[in-house]
Amino acid sequence: MSRGSFTQGVTHIVCVRQDIEANFIKPNFPHTFRYLVLDIADNPVENIIRFFPTTKEFIDSCLATGGKVLVHGNAGISRSAALVIAYLMETFGMKYREAFNHVQERRFCINPNVGFVHQLQEYEAIYLAKLTIKMMSPMQLGRSFSLQAGVAGSRKRSLEEDEDFGAMQVAAAHNR
Repeated sequence: MSRGSFTQGVTHIVCVRQDIEANFIKPNFPHTFRYLVLDIADNPVENIIRFFPTTKEFIDSCLATGGKVLVHGNAGISRSAALVIAYLMETFGMKYREAFNHVQERRFCINPNVGFVHQLQEYEAIYLAKLTIKMMSPMQLGRSFSLQAGVAGSRKRSLEEDEDFGAMQVAAAHNR
């Protein structure tokens, strides 16, 4: 079997390992593929969210040039699955369960560890907030970020408005 039929057009590889696996999970074909090597322990306390932006950027740049990406770890069950799920969630606006099911339909044995699952569920809120901000018009963003005292439409009161409000309260108390 030639390497071409084995790789099926893969041009980029996300290589997920922890430091003790570095001797056997490594970029073996650096002249054939572009690699992203991530040192991630398959441990429920490992912070995998910090790797999502780098992974997304790598996959997006590959796909933008017409390439194909292979995401692999030692067994392809926990770490690599979590990274692919996160990519699908953010890129296609999927909820965790929907992205999990999508990946599982293609690789039945995935099973991200419990810590990764919790982080993926937390990430759902993070990327949805990013998506909301991206969808807001520049006018809406300008208005929400420039709420300053004394500006028309501002939610912050100016010192003069506070003094006027205080005077109104005093006048109302005297009229009782």
